[in-house]
Amino acid sequence: MLDPELRDLYQEVILDHNKSPRNFKKLETANRTAEGYNPLCGDKIDIFIDVEDGVVKNISFQGSGCAISKASASLMSTIVKGKTVEEAKSLFEKFHNLITGKLDENASIEELGKLAVLAGVKEFPVRVKCASLAWHTMLTALKNENKTVTTE
Repeated sequence: MLDPELRDLYQEVILDHNKSPRNFKKLETANRTAEGYNPLCGDKIDIFIDVEDGVVKNISFQGSGCAISKASASLMSTIVKGKTVEEAKSLFEKFHNLITGKLDENASIEELGKLAVLAGVKEFPVRVKCASLAWHTMLTALKNENKTVTTE
């Protein structure tokens, strides 16, 4: 269980990224894209990635959704930018393990940085899909698969 002060800080970060999402635009130079949809919550997201020489040169997203979905997409876009495709895929795995309770949040704060703010969603299984939608969509875009990602 998280310290109440940390939980408050985490809520502030989520609210900030929801209110002022980073990289919220259509990336015209994208050479990889994917669509994601969470029918349960109604979240819809498009991920745009510019990959050059195996590196995520730029990433952005557009769409609509709940605060957790939008904050997760915003945080993801800031963290994977500049990473190699393999590093981005590895971050997906670690993040997914964190929000599904397979990774200890206290041990992962150092490793995942600001992404740890979403650790609390594991207490609300329905919200795990909201937090992971952008990540699953990013993974599909990185694999250059031409399909819509759904959380169903």
